[in-house]
Parts: sequence; C-alpha cells; structure tokens
Amino acid sequence: MLTEVLAPRRMLQGRQIRSAAAEAGAAAHRAMLLELYTHPKPGLVSHVDCGSHSDMDVKTFEASAAAVHPFMTELSEAGRRLAPMATLREIGIAAETAMMRATGGVNTHRGAIFGLGLLCAASGARTAGLRDGRLGDIVAQVWGPAIACHPVVPDSHGTAVLHRHGAGGARHEAISGFATVYATGLPALRVGQRMARRDAAAARLHCFFSLLATVGDTALLHRGGSQGLQFAQGAARAFLAAGSVAAAGWQARAKTLHRQFVSRNLSPGGCADLLAMTLFAATMGDDTLADAERAA
Repeated sequence: MLTEVLAPRRMLQGRQIRSAAAEAGAAAHRAMLLELYTHPKPGLVSHVDCGSHSDMDVKTFEASAAAVHPFMTELSEAGRRLAPMATLREIGIAAETAMMRATGGVNTHRGAIFGLGLLCAASGARTAGLRDGRLGDIVAQVWGPAIACHPVVPDSHGTAVLHRHGAGGARHEAISGFATVYATGLPALRVGQRMARRDAAAARLHCFFSLLATVGDTALLHRGGSQGLQFAQGAARAFLAAGSVAAAGWQARAKTLHRQFVSRNLSPGGCADLLAMTLFAATMGDDTLADAERAA
C-alpha cells in the first residue's frame, strides 16, 4: 500500500519523502502498463494487437513506460519542493527525450508524461504536507496559472486541432485540475468495478468507454476530423447504453468496435492518457472507493 503517499496531512522527512516519491513513480508506471494491457480499447495498441498503428506495438509501449518511470519519480520530488512549472517542464522534456530514445523516435507517452507527470508533482506536494486536497486541484492551484500563460507548442497535433476545431486538449485539462478524471473517469471506474466484480480489466474498459463517450479527444480529431470524433463518441455511447461490460456478449461488441476503429484509422490516444491518469488518481487515494478499501 502507498501508505506514505496517501497521508497528505502527515509531515514526512528525508528518507520517507524519497520513498514516497519512488512510490508515486512506481504508481505512474503501473498506471501506464494497466492502460496498455486493457483490451479491446478501440483503435489503440494493447498486448493483443497494434490497433490503428503500424509504427508501435506492446513492446514499444513497455520500453517507453520503463524509460519514463524514473522521471515520474523526479517530478514527484520536484513537486515536494513546489518547484516552478519551468522546472517541471525541463524534467518533462528530459522524459520525452528518453522516451524517443527508447522507442526509436516514436511518440508513445507524450500526453502521459504531461498529465501523469503533473499529478506526480502534486502527489509530492501533498505528501510533504505543503498542499492538501485532490491531486488535480493541487495542479490547478500551484501550476495552473503558469500552464495557462505558457505558449502552446506550435507544431503539435493538439495545437493543430485546437486551431481547427476549438478543442481544449491536455493543456485545458491540466488548467481545469483534470476535471474529466474526477467528473467522469473515477465515477466510471467505480461503476465498472461494481459491474465487473473481480474483472479489473473489464472495469478499466468501462471507464475507457465512459471517457470516450464524452471527451473531445484531440487524437481522434487529428486522425478523423469532427466526423471521426462523432463516430467514436456515438459508438461508445451505444456500447454503454447496451449495458457495457455487464451485458452478455460485451466482449464481441467491443472487438467489433475495435475493428471498426482500425478500418477508419481512428485512435483515441487522449482517452488512453485519461484512463492512465484516472488509475493513478485512484491508487493515490483520490477515489472514494480506494479510500474505503484502504480503511477496510
């Protein structure tokens, strides 16, 4: 259990703080792998197949997650010092460099480095007793203004769809305190856990479809435009309306959607990042079900 990380009001020192940062880094690494091993997430890479991608597979993502792992720990340590956004950005750039080196130049976890990295920084601030509350709220309070003021990366896919479609993307999520994680992701994960009982992968899949049904995913907009996004959201809503992972034959329906996404070259990478962030937030105690399980 992440007992030290999950005790924001208790002041920790020295070795305890370093251990808590390592625990946060390990939790972020595990969240990335759990997202990867959730199948079938329509159009996305998993341990089963490559989805809509020809330049990456499960081994690419595993190597990327391993390369990024130590930087998540470093971000938690920086958060414990309430380091400015410029410092967090430097660590994030170093993480991206390590990711690119590990994958041969393939962008696998850029969104996760940004989102999970900020949540790791928030966990550091909370563990040190410098801030209290949900991790997303800490991000918005401590680093949100600097994120809002920083210019958008001019050549990113997210920037392109921001100008073309008016989508908010990862930057908007961070400024809002990752509102989607708390309003959609964590509640859906709880519902999925009740639906699937002991099937953790099915619970994660319900969470993923719930995110897909509502999020204006910039990765989908980049690949499929507004029509692609509408198709993806409509398919996710229909899956949920049919009973999601509690309905008989749900696996076959999910696999059919996966094939349809691949045929349309759709890949909801933003929702994959949000799933990983949701899993991390739950592990770190931001979810009421995780709190209940820890108290039991």
